[in-house]
Amino acid sequence: MKIAIPVENGVLCSHFGHAPQFAFVNAEDGKVVSSSLEVPPPHEPGVLPRWLSDNGVTHVLCGGIGGGAVNLLQGAGIQVVAGLQPVDPAVLVEDFLAGKVQGVTGSTCSGHGQGHGDDHAHGHGCGGTCGQ
Repeated sequence: MKIAIPVENGVLCSHFGHAPQFAFVNAEDGKVVSSSLEVPPPHEPGVLPRWLSDNGVTHVLCGGIGGGAVNLLQGAGIQVVAGLQPVDPAVLVEDFLAGKVQGVTGSTCSGHGQGHGDDHAHGHGCGGTCGQ
């Protein structure tokens, strides 16, 4: 299992599409075996889901995310758990592996019905703060 978490200032970034970094965490048998921080490609529609899929990600844990991004991620076989609050990624992964993380499996942002396939900063209602 490879988990991706959008990160800003050392905690879960509340806006998937504008995270300056992603934590990649490899887990086996319910334990973390490796982790790294990666810089995503520049934000454009559909780029992040493709990049995550190309990097072998199986799960995304995030805060705010638009429906287009969720659809692309799920279409690539990546499970999405959204609506999570900013927290240290290590703590989040431990809780996720222990079955303690509850979120939603769909979009948490409004205003993304334009078919862009990714999140954009146009005054939507997800409450995201990073990159805006």
